[in-house]
Amino acid sequence: MSANDAHLLIVDDDERIRGLLQKFLMRNGYLVSVARDAAQARRLLAGLEFDMIVLDVMMPGEDGVSLTRDLRQRMTTPIMLLTARGETGNRIEGLEAGADDYLAKPFEPKELLLRINAILRRVPMVQPVEPVRQVLHLGPVRFDLDRGEMWRGDAPVRLTATEVQLMRTFAAEPGVAIARGRLAGDGLRADPAQERAVDVQITRLRRKIEDDPKTPRYLQTVRGEGYMLQPD
Repeated sequence: MSANDAHLLIVDDDERIRGLLQKFLMRNGYLVSVARDAAQARRLLAGLEFDMIVLDVMMPGEDGVSLTRDLRQRMTTPIMLLTARGETGNRIEGLEAGADDYLAKPFEPKELLLRINAILRRVPMVQPVEPVRQVLHLGPVRFDLDRGEMWRGDAPVRLTATEVQLMRTFAAEPGVAIARGRLAGDGLRADPAQERAVDVQITRLRRKIEDDPKTPRYLQTVRGEGYMLQPD
């Protein structure tokens, strides 16, 4: 997905930050809408489709983590959290709520742009000609690599953009242990805190793939090396 195709929603209670980010991202080719709080964001989301949401955590009323958790119940739109909280625990809370990435304030707008670009590159693009489907089978679960869609039987399984990217990374090397640093990718930098964030993503994926996430059959831990996907 290119910037010319993407519509972003910026949600931040700071009017100055909203304005600066909107102007900066529009100069870089994005269509940008803004909201001052969760309530206004909900109204916009009810009437418009967005390709990505950039969401401040600390807002009056409903906070960004709570809004993320609720939105993730019904949509897979990528969500990036902006937070002044530097503690790892708060960042993990955001990822567990369903966010695809986070960025701590203060930040350079250029870094935000690079992270947005990286996440949108991972969002599956609609192909003009229907290709031959590549499907990975994990017991009753199947993952469509081209569409980035997962199903359990006839029921769709909701995946975040980061989870889609993880599944594609694993599918490219089935039966091979992949280090957490590699799995961190563009959206999660490979330092100890971010490797812990990868663990959170793996835990979330296991809940969607495994019959018993505590004793995984398909998404396995390889001690000292990382994680490995063992499809049928």
